[in-house]
Amino acid sequence: MANGNIPVVSSAEGGLSRYLDEIRRFPMLEPQQEYMLAKSYLERDDRDAAHQLVTSHLRLVAKIAMGYRGYGLPIGEVISEGNVGLMQAVKRFDPEKGFRLATYAMWWIKASIQEYILRSWSLVKMGTTANQKRLFFNLRKVKSQISALDEGDLNAEQAATIAKRLNVSETEVHSMNRRLSGDASLNAPIRATEGESGEWQDWLADESEDQETLLVEQDELEQRRAMLTKALDVLDEREKRIFEARRLSEDPLTLEQLSGEFGVSRERVRQLEVRAFDKVQKAVTKAAKDRDRERTQLLEASPA
Repeated sequence: MANGNIPVVSSAEGGLSRYLDEIRRFPMLEPQQEYMLAKSYLERDDRDAAHQLVTSHLRLVAKIAMGYRGYGLPIGEVISEGNVGLMQAVKRFDPEKGFRLATYAMWWIKASIQEYILRSWSLVKMGTTANQKRLFFNLRKVKSQISALDEGDLNAEQAATIAKRLNVSETEVHSMNRRLSGDASLNAPIRATEGESGEWQDWLADESEDQETLLVEQDELEQRRAMLTKALDVLDEREKRIFEARRLSEDPLTLEQLSGEFGVSRERVRQLEVRAFDKVQKAVTKAAKDRDRERTQLLEASPA
């Protein structure tokens, strides 16, 4: 989709370290730079612009990919799948919607990686429901939260707690725990380059983000959430219910379920969903533009 080569993780010794060093050389983009590049690609199919958008976000892919390092799969392949998701996100990104590319892309990156993991694991009869996928990708985290760190089967109390938190049966918890019992430990030692070693869980150090940057990002996230919450006020009760059930719920309701709830056809529910999404999208975009305009005015009014 873009001119130029995208770095890949070599399987040779030290390949991961060299890859991380290489992608850190690509500059991060300022909001206005990102906006102009995205517009150029969207309107003129500018492949150089797309390449810059992709390479400037390779560090984001690496960070997300390292969160899936406990599944015993080659980290280079996990990163490569994440990069595919990133490129799909760039293709579909619309800068006029008021969000940064990183916010939009992280969902494509995670989805691509998770699908790769599910394919690679070949979990027989695991199923593809939202609850089952949630169990697959969250079992370790919940086990850690309740200090169920021992190898082997979970006890009855641990299984019951996990089942309740993840909204699955205790049988499913026991079954999945046994399937994942052979995974590589996050504490397993790795050798990156000659003279360097460490554990998987502490290898990736994102040197580009200090505490101040993290605080700025957190503030940006909170502002986006606030804009979305305020944007929902433009909807009537029925539109809001449909929008939340279809777009914001972790387990979205079907058109059939909502048609029964409101006593209308599935097509009518679909129309209401589209209309609600359009209203929210316009409200968020307007709020983002108003916010950026206020920031610009404050910067212009600030003393040099």
